[in-house]
Amino acid sequence: MTKWLKSRRMQSFLGDPSALVGSALLLGFLFGAIFAPLVAPMDPYDLTKVDLANFLIPPAWMEGGVSDFPLGTDDQGRGIWSTILYGLRTSLIVGVSVVAISSVIGIVLGMLGAYYGGLLDAFIMRAADTVFAFSTTLLAVLLLGMFETRGIFTVIVAICIADWVKYARTIRGSVLETKDNAYVLAASASGAKDARILFRHILPNALPPIFVVMAVDMAVVIMLEATLSFLGVGVPLTEPSLGMMISIGKNYVYAGMWWMVVFPGATLIAMVVGINLFADWLREELNPKL
Repeated sequence: MTKWLKSRRMQSFLGDPSALVGSALLLGFLFGAIFAPLVAPMDPYDLTKVDLANFLIPPAWMEGGVSDFPLGTDDQGRGIWSTILYGLRTSLIVGVSVVAISSVIGIVLGMLGAYYGGLLDAFIMRAADTVFAFSTTLLAVLLLGMFETRGIFTVIVAICIADWVKYARTIRGSVLETKDNAYVLAASASGAKDARILFRHILPNALPPIFVVMAVDMAVVIMLEATLSFLGVGVPLTEPSLGMMISIGKNYVYAGMWWMVVFPGATLIAMVVGINLFADWLREELNPKL
């Protein structure tokens, strides 16, 4: 443990204020999402605990506010603080799931295309070019419109279909740089199977750029989920979402009920900023030129 704390990478992390702030924000949001049932004063999606009499109560420090709802309530009588904590769950579930699934698909396709080349590589790259030609948001909206049901799962699937391209392109470039190295040629000459060469010798050396893409992509996916929910094509009203909160709140912001937009919006911004701060440190740390 002591050796790990004294390592060069850990010392670099501890010496970077931006990385520390970003990590602190991420850990705070992760804690709030995981322990939302314990931290939140109420379950905003349990109809037995929601009272319409608490309609649009302002934050606790304003006139008319109550301590039970520190950040006020929405038009359904749900506490903004509780709804944000549950909405964080949706954002992180979608973000982690999309990054995990898209990276696996993109890495496998990109590696196969770069390693074998020829028609396989041409087919994969042309498919990537076709997907890349569309706006990710527009393509996700189109795909969600084709699904009969709506929910977190359909949002994840729609974004994954549009998101694997960046991973395939990145890993393809890394594999093309490493597949002709001496250790790869030696493994091939010794009779190692292609699967072993790809996943044992090439992949570990081609992963650092992927880690940076994953970190940055997490913020992009979280914002995309919020955008889709804001547009009304993401998660349904029965599921928590920061984007849905902002979409509902915009109808009341000009009437002075600013807390319905400001607090979920600030949470979304802070989460994206935290991810980007950590991703900046990771990019510099994993870039051999720096």
